[in-house]
Amino acid sequence: MITISGKTVCTGVAFGPVFVFSREESTIKRFHIESSEAEITRFEKAREQAILELDTLYNKAIGEVGEANAMIFQIHQMMLEDLDYIESIKNIITDQLINAETAVGQTCDNFVQMFRAMDDDYMRERSADVKDVSERLIKILSGKDKSGIIADEPVIIIADDLAPSETVQFDKTKILAFVTEGGSTSSHTSILARMMNIPAVIGAKDALNSSFNGKPAIADGFTGTLYIDPDDQTIAAMTKKKQEIEKKTALLQQLKGQASITKDGHKIELCANIGNILDVGAVLKNDAEGIGLFRSEFLYLESETYPSEDIQFGAYKEVLSKMVNKRVIIRTLDIGADKQVDYFNMPHEENPAMGIRAIRICLQRPDIFKVQLRALYRASVFGRLAIMFPMIASEWEILKVLEIIDEVKHELDSEGISYSKNIELGCMIETPAAAVISDILAKHLDFFSIGTNDLTQYTLAADRQNPDIGEFCDTHHTAVLRLINMIVKNAHANGTWVGICGELGADIELTEAFLAIGIDELSVTPSAVLTIRKKVRETNVSEIKDNVLKKYLIQ
Repeated sequence: MITISGKTVCTGVAFGPVFVFSREESTIKRFHIESSEAEITRFEKAREQAILELDTLYNKAIGEVGEANAMIFQIHQMMLEDLDYIESIKNIITDQLINAETAVGQTCDNFVQMFRAMDDDYMRERSADVKDVSERLIKILSGKDKSGIIADEPVIIIADDLAPSETVQFDKTKILAFVTEGGSTSSHTSILARMMNIPAVIGAKDALNSSFNGKPAIADGFTGTLYIDPDDQTIAAMTKKKQEIEKKTALLQQLKGQASITKDGHKIELCANIGNILDVGAVLKNDAEGIGLFRSEFLYLESETYPSEDIQFGAYKEVLSKMVNKRVIIRTLDIGADKQVDYFNMPHEENPAMGIRAIRICLQRPDIFKVQLRALYRASVFGRLAIMFPMIASEWEILKVLEIIDEVKHELDSEGISYSKNIELGCMIETPAAAVISDILAKHLDFFSIGTNDLTQYTLAADRQNPDIGEFCDTHHTAVLRLINMIVKNAHANGTWVGICGELGADIELTEAFLAIGIDELSVTPSAVLTIRKKVRETNVSEIKDNVLKKYLIQ
């Protein structure tokens, strides 16, 4: 038996044969051409075919992984329309009188080096997209087709990493698990695994071995382990583990319709985080009590220009209507840092995570902000809307936001447009500054939602986009938990309720701590709702409170 360890991305246990995904060698043969005009024509035809293929992949991906995740294929189409990219290829063909495949390869290498040298994490990640797009062009020019899964039965896929255009071509009914040598928790492979709810392991060094192809294997998504040719003892242990998981999953279904209340009567609201309208189905399926975070930036990320008021109104109206009077908290535009949008024409920043992002953009560009607020207020009559503002650090920011809201309400009143008079307003607490002045902020707002991802990053000075930060980014750090405790105390003293919408909300190890601190709401990925509800219903806060607070050194 061979045991390979990596990092877990999505839990679960899968048994099946290995399928080693290897790409056809894309060795490019360089040769001299007589006519650059004819070769450029050949390149243009290949480019047109690539754009059509990507459009097909986009439409296929929408149905499989949702519109937000399918957007990568639109980005690839835009790359094929990029004038710098096109001109580079044409110039190499003309100046060197060489074939289009070679020109595409040289341009790819140049662009990849350029992107990898950039400081911005998001732009560095685009180097993989340039390679994917260029590889597609080269295969079309050379007459080679990309392959998917060649197997008659479901398999555990092993790869170095997988590009979006590769994963979308797979027959999803034949995928038991993903194991990659590279990748990250935010890679497309990881996103797809979570969407499919199948085991996934990344950073599995030495897994990509052609001799493993077809061999029986077990992927343990809980421990991030891959077993090749497992022995009888391992098979027995993993079989038992899988059966226990299936049993627990079936039992969790019985919690649908049950209250999220502790043994001693403490009620907590369990909601779900979503990225777009298509995710509402998962919210309802998993019996979430509302939506604690609706990321409105998907409307901007999926658009080629600023989405209009009517487009935004339609989206907000749809999600509010589908939730049938369950609270929907919509976060206003959170662009910047790792979420860049070309048409915003944001200047380059050396440290974008601490630059102009989220509410800072909205306050600097109130015309964009007012369009979104008008759409939100118009949609408020179709459900139970709450609005929250991200990246708050000062009281004056909230006062300015409230001033702009008054302007919007005055405009709607003058136009005879109705809106709800009971919209809750809140802000995300994701900066240490906001945590420290939470007593001041609470006087102006109905609720707080703690964004633990950024709060941890800023508190520990640990870049959450850096995969090498490892042990230095301790999500259970006493400083983070003490800040959460401070926020709750300050909020409750001023009649403001507090939720958590960051990744820690779904951390079952901290559920008791959050109950002991007095968190009012947890918003997690839809699939985690019932697991957290089970933990809540098993907990007696009065019995565990003192010990839990002592354990985490919370005062």
